[in-house]
Amino acid sequence: MFVGDVTELQRIPGYIWIMRTAVLSYIALRDHRLMSRVNRWPAPRWVRAWMLCATRGGDGWLWYGMGLMIALFGGENRFVAILTAALAAGLGIALFLRLKKAANRKRPCALERHCWATLLPPDEFSFPSGHTITAFAVAVSLSHFYPSLELGLLFCAVSIAASRILLGMHFLSDVVAGAAIGTLVGYGMTGLAGMLV
Repeated sequence: MFVGDVTELQRIPGYIWIMRTAVLSYIALRDHRLMSRVNRWPAPRWVRAWMLCATRGGDGWLWYGMGLMIALFGGENRFVAILTAALAAGLGIALFLRLKKAANRKRPCALERHCWATLLPPDEFSFPSGHTITAFAVAVSLSHFYPSLELGLLFCAVSIAASRILLGMHFLSDVVAGAAIGTLVGYGMTGLAGMLV
């Protein structure tokens, strides 16, 4: 048996469990190292203000305002765009609520005090980032209907995702997973809307 022979390695009892454990341990170690650095970083005032505004926008206010603007000025597809984004956000919320309870991962702010952020988390679980799932689900779905807004929408989604890390609410892997899930949900809802309209 050669080490590079994956089929032989996979026959070893517990191979998948061992590999899964090794990968998750590697990710957790990197997440905790980054968390320690971020929680001790005395960010400049402009970064603090940007991150606080981004995370508050990610609480829903940004997307409600965007929905209102699209309803007023969004052209003939505005209601389909709003419905698609709302369904994407709703599915994203349902997914993250289920995944957070299943993963049962503590938030960084529960493990180590942050040097400047004093926000209280919306719940006790960290994985995946609900703010990030919702941000990417809405940004991707609205970008389909309004390509000229794509850069701005993605900037908002990335800002929300970064804010969750820099404010000590999430680990990097929570946010990466949230962005991937949100993107898939956004594309999925956009595809569904395309089939129905």
